[in-house]
Amino acid sequence: MSPRVSVVMPVLNEERHLADSVRMVLGQDWPGELEIVLALGPSHDRTDAVAADLAAADPRVRTVPNPSGRTPDALNAAIGASTGDIVARVDAHAEIPVDYLSRAVAALEETGADNVGGIMDAVGVSPLERAIACAMKSPLGVGGARFHTGGGAGEADTVYLGVFRRSALERVGGYDPHFERAQDWEMNHRIRESGGRVWFTPDLVVTYRPRSTLGRLADQYFNYGRWRRVVARRHPGTANARYLAPPTMVVGTLAATALGLAWRPALLVPAGYAAAVTAGGWLISKGEDPAVRVRVPAAIATMHWSWGVGFLTSPSHLSQGLPDGA
Repeated sequence: MSPRVSVVMPVLNEERHLADSVRMVLGQDWPGELEIVLALGPSHDRTDAVAADLAAADPRVRTVPNPSGRTPDALNAAIGASTGDIVARVDAHAEIPVDYLSRAVAALEETGADNVGGIMDAVGVSPLERAIACAMKSPLGVGGARFHTGGGAGEADTVYLGVFRRSALERVGGYDPHFERAQDWEMNHRIRESGGRVWFTPDLVVTYRPRSTLGRLADQYFNYGRWRRVVARRHPGTANARYLAPPTMVVGTLAATALGLAWRPALLVPAGYAAAVTAGGWLISKGEDPAVRVRVPAAIATMHWSWGVGFLTSPSHLSQGLPDGA
């Protein structure tokens, strides 16, 4: 018999996308029992009304409150209210293919993993969104994470969203509510530390809509960087070269620029970075319209600098409440 699958969604200000996302889940080809638990934060639009209509129209859809509006609290509340042996996280603006759940459960069974996930397929509409999508799919923009850039199936540090065995979530205590961001990476680390396996498969492709402005992109990556620093404090030794590259670039480029005021050859460092980003951005956007290609270097630089500055300036108070020795 097919196991019961619970889909959990953190929901906040998703009036535009929630109904479509829920319909995609309800339209899955999964042959077994299925439920959706929507954890509703304090939205400022008609999200709650949309969720109420969805729940009234289909008994497989239920809602639970998430007063804090924080993502880890939403996920834990939805997981706590769910009943399936398999728990799948799906964001309220994600677009999943019709066979997403069946493929994910098959991968769990075939690999013995505790969590499986696939590719975060960034797809933009405007020229800037398409430029950001190019940057998010390239190692030049985000490093070598397979859920961004693709690659062969295998064990991974983390995956996008995730389809979990409930037993694994219970074993590690779910998402750590301390982590406002980076909660996926942090929990997957604990799953692996407990002897479990996190598995990436390129068969799972989820459409992701990138930010629409450079300002919003900068805010996104700034917070990624500052919370990844908190993860590094909580789990010493997990900040590898890929995570340290942006802050190292920021320090090196700023130091060389300052030195260049007195010793002009040092200005070759920031000039070299600018040239590399410009040339690299042009290369990775091959096949896109010129209006997209000219924006890719700005998207890459925004991601690099925002992540690096966020990591370097991550305040110590974000780590308050972590276990001793973090």
